[in-house]
Amino acid sequence: MSVVGTGAIETAGIPHPRWRVPVLGDVVGVRPSTIVQDSIRIGRELGPIFRRKLLGFEMVFASGAEMVAELVDESRFGPARGPGVDYLRNIAGDGLFTAHNDEPNWRLAHDILMPAFTQKAMRAYHSTMLDVAGELIESWDRRVGRAAVDVAADMTRVTLETIGRAGFGYEFGSFRRERPHPFVAAMARCLRHAQRVNVRVPGLGRPGDRRYRADAAFMAGVVDEVIRARREAGDRRTDDLLGLMLNTAHPDSGEPLDEVNIRNQVITFLVAGHETTSGALAFALYYLSRDPAALSRAQAEVDLAWGERERPEFEQVAKLRHVRRALDEALRLWPTVPGFARQAREDTVLAGRYPVRKGQPLIVVLPLLHRDPVWGVDADVFDPDRFAPDRVRNRPAHVYKPFGTGLRACIGRQFALHEAVLVLGLLLRRYRPRVTPGYQLRVRELLTLKPDGFALELEHRKIGAH
Repeated sequence: MSVVGTGAIETAGIPHPRWRVPVLGDVVGVRPSTIVQDSIRIGRELGPIFRRKLLGFEMVFASGAEMVAELVDESRFGPARGPGVDYLRNIAGDGLFTAHNDEPNWRLAHDILMPAFTQKAMRAYHSTMLDVAGELIESWDRRVGRAAVDVAADMTRVTLETIGRAGFGYEFGSFRRERPHPFVAAMARCLRHAQRVNVRVPGLGRPGDRRYRADAAFMAGVVDEVIRARREAGDRRTDDLLGLMLNTAHPDSGEPLDEVNIRNQVITFLVAGHETTSGALAFALYYLSRDPAALSRAQAEVDLAWGERERPEFEQVAKLRHVRRALDEALRLWPTVPGFARQAREDTVLAGRYPVRKGQPLIVVLPLLHRDPVWGVDADVFDPDRFAPDRVRNRPAHVYKPFGTGLRACIGRQFALHEAVLVLGLLLRRYRPRVTPGYQLRVRELLTLKPDGFALELEHRKIGAH
């Protein structure tokens, strides 16, 4: 999440950082690499609504539970272009994540792809998820007692390989490579560059623009090869994302997706479909490895639910309720997509005090919303029991939004959750993880969030040994 230009907006009465500099704006203490964490700090100082201004552009941020209750009200507010979306369109065009609300391809692709995320589809993906997780386990087995594992890198490998195979029938060979697939390296550079230039002066270039364009072209070339291979095989199946896009049309209009949009959708799912899940897995492993009681409880649950079974059935994944709660709690503390944008449908007043013009965007800062006082005085503490059924029922639904809200909420949420709980269960069943000595959590921001420099030392465990 980062600041982008929005033009003149109503900001009377909304606080801003005190060291505002004429023309430049709120540049004191700004670090392009920690925009989200800086916003958390500013929000804690200024309260549930604040504004930030950089180089003449101003954006309003909101995080209070009562304000967000209004912002997610579809009768008053709708989806807006989120921070960074314009620059990411150079990578993903009018894919589901980067398309504007009024672009017809958004609704067209959304409706065509919905069957890919039904329970029937999830069952079909389950075996592929198990196969890829097995390759991760083979890789980790070779490191037990010898060297720590780079958690973020390996979670990237497992989630990229899973979406590649399950969604597009394409193997990246992630666990046969000593270094990440070049697609991952190009993607990381693109996201890093987009993070740096989201605050930009119109008409001026930025260092790295040429490399950015080259990386975007390389990613497009990889995707073109994925599509070409499927077409040349004469494959007419419709049981994955690519098959639906190539071989089906809109259920009502009969309109198919065009070739360029298919490419954009594949890039979108390859990036968003693995980047967010890998971060969620890494944060969950961090918190569980630092909490012996929660770790032991999760491992006992896996042992009881799965027993000696090396490849759990689809239905057995949903039995891991405590593992799921640990994942939910990690996403509460560090939602990998740290915000979403909303805009007023008509001129209105937010919280009975702040005028909001029609079309004015506001950014919901999720790490602040997820630490709102409604979560209790210990909101910074990892506690999976916050997601026990009775506590969930007694808490407003709108205070937990790691997958966004409304029509622009993550279409692949169920895919991500099933994959993440499955992978977590398999790893917790097999290993006793320990954070490398001296490590303190650092968060890396590349538009999504991940632990930085987080490694685990592993030892094998026996079922029932907690």
